[in-house]
Amino acid sequence: MKRSIILLLITCSAYVAGAQQKPAAKIGNKLTIYTDVKGSNEHFASSGTIALTKKGQPGETELAVFVDPAKTFQTMVGIGGALTDAAAETFYKLPVDKQKEFLTAYYDKDKGIGYTFGRTNIQSCDFSSDIYSYVGNNDPGLKTFDISHDKKYRIPFIKEVANATGGKLNLFASPWSPPAWMKDNNNVLNGGKLKPEYDQSWANFYVKFINAYEKEGIKIWGLTVQNEPMAKQRWESCIYTAEEERDFVKNFLGPTLKKAGLAGKKLIIWDHNRDLLYQRASTVLEDPAAAQYVWGIGFHWYETWTGAGMNLESTRRVHEAFPGKNLVFTEGCIEKFDFNRLNDWSLGEKYGTSMINDFNSGTVAWTDWNVLLDEKGGPNHVGNFCFAPVHADTRNGSLIYTSEYYYIGHFSKYIQPGAKRITSIASRDKLLTTAYLNPDGKIAVVVMNATDSEIPYTLWIKGKGAATKSPAHSIATLIIN
Repeated sequence: MKRSIILLLITCSAYVAGAQQKPAAKIGNKLTIYTDVKGSNEHFASSGTIALTKKGQPGETELAVFVDPAKTFQTMVGIGGALTDAAAETFYKLPVDKQKEFLTAYYDKDKGIGYTFGRTNIQSCDFSSDIYSYVGNNDPGLKTFDISHDKKYRIPFIKEVANATGGKLNLFASPWSPPAWMKDNNNVLNGGKLKPEYDQSWANFYVKFINAYEKEGIKIWGLTVQNEPMAKQRWESCIYTAEEERDFVKNFLGPTLKKAGLAGKKLIIWDHNRDLLYQRASTVLEDPAAAQYVWGIGFHWYETWTGAGMNLESTRRVHEAFPGKNLVFTEGCIEKFDFNRLNDWSLGEKYGTSMINDFNSGTVAWTDWNVLLDEKGGPNHVGNFCFAPVHADTRNGSLIYTSEYYYIGHFSKYIQPGAKRITSIASRDKLLTTAYLNPDGKIAVVVMNATDSEIPYTLWIKGKGAATKSPAHSIATLIIN
């Protein structure tokens, strides 16, 4: 009996920690490769059809990308970017034909890159032209709550985006700061903390926001507790320790959402950098009373501000420890905008590196920061100018597409919501790869080469193979049909 129990525990543990074994997907014999290469003006360039043929044991010196569709992992929720005040204001400075081009480029699944996911701000953030609140001073009952500010640009913009997705936009919202009078520093800027006497009032604020936006016809899919809760920024910010966030979720925000009939909204904790990701997740999720309200753990990539690289191991450790919760990349951009760098190919390569590693670590959704900024990397009321995948030059009404747009597109265009990640591994570390089995049965394999050399390799899948090449500084999606 004791031996049986031990075997059962081992079996269960292996199932939780590893891949789900599924019946083998039917593997087609046709391969089409879509490629973006540094220095080329062709994007998502098709190779035409290549045959997958019988392929035995690869040689030891032969570079290969191995794909196994029988091993499935997390389900893709979606990929997209943030619909901020800055993006909305910039959008409405464009000529109508360029507005249509922008919407097609991002949200059309055939002519564009098929975004289906998004984020927006609750009250003002750094990427707003001004500091504003939805309530007047000293109004804990929130009787003055009013989203009129957002009706000028942001709400119409989000509606345009939602329509462009065919109603398939999953939008989550994040606060940068409570109103100044709710905080111990009496300021929406420079950190500060929520005063305990306003815990319930602030929890009610989220409900007010969700209901107000949904009354305008904008469905809110989810929310995060607080943007970057450990950063004292010169812009809108608010500090929570892990214990404070846990207790606010457990005692106020979670129960308040439930009481308001909003328990189905996806609640995401942390929403800050990878470096503290494990400590934050474990502190909140090891408390069952808090964890019951939490759908996911959000993270950013700005841990590099310390001079270190991206802490990619952190997401792996969190997924191992808490496989029942969902990892979501909630924000990332390249900072310190420089108009002269808009054609810099390395911008996209950072995205590719992060996205492949994040997905391979169990991430279910990936959200870029602003979908659109102007020729200055704004507007931004504190001068915190950044890059976006697409910039509008409002001086002449043109759109500028950076390599970020094309790198993100290799995931959002070819990996559909509902796709299951499958095993994909390169035999050499010079290539990065991830792969998904789409709901339509097609397999999408992303292969990235950030080196200065072309790399020949074989795509190998269950005894079938095709020889191909990965150009220097390229990203490609291989579709098996």
